[in-house]
Amino acid sequence: MSPATTTRAVLGGRLRSAGGLLGGFAATSAAHLGAILSGRPVLQNATKPALMPLLAAHSLASASAAEREAPQLLAPALLLSAGGDVLLQLKNDPAFLAGMGSFAAAHVCYVTMFVQRGALTDRRRALVVAAAYATAWVGMIGQLWPDLGDLKAPVAGYSLLLASTAVTSAGLGWRTGLGGALFLLSDTLIATKLAKWRELPGHQFWIMATYVLAQYLLASGILRHEHERALEPAPA
Repeated sequence: MSPATTTRAVLGGRLRSAGGLLGGFAATSAAHLGAILSGRPVLQNATKPALMPLLAAHSLASASAAEREAPQLLAPALLLSAGGDVLLQLKNDPAFLAGMGSFAAAHVCYVTMFVQRGALTDRRRALVVAAAYATAWVGMIGQLWPDLGDLKAPVAGYSLLLASTAVTSAGLGWRTGLGGALFLLSDTLIATKLAKWRELPGHQFWIMATYVLAQYLLASGILRHEHERALEPAPA
């Protein structure tokens, strides 16, 4: 077998692996959302912890298939999110706070990763986006504050990190920007639940649907950004 044929075979195997992992992520996401709609808590609890590890594995395999390294902080961000998913399933206050801490660490990874890749290079655009999200954050916290009880400070601090992810993700393109916005929406729906506001029809479904899509867009968006940057001609 020639070296060229061997290379094509290896790359083909990597692409199939990446595709299979994406299919697994999609199928597990569909099963989880279907379990929410059909009221099957056992299936919900079984599928939720697998979501982000599958997405992390797909992201790493996709980068490998393109013969480049995935951003170093992408897998940690997704796996910390998986830790938060598991802790939030325990449904007690210490686990909830630990889960919030795990997600906070994930957002630190996302913000660092986006900034390292030039998310704030266009300062005027970044300031406009930051002002928009700051206005939304002040309005959200102002409305929720009276109903959050002992969770006022943790929710306020965590939501600042969440808004930072939304701001910095917008600096790398529409895909990551939409992912950051959906992540903010998902956690805002959680916050209204904590505040015991009236829930939307299918409230938990929308929390998870926006969360899963947000994470996929953030992960695929940063990989696409890396790919496009690699194709740019080197400066003369």
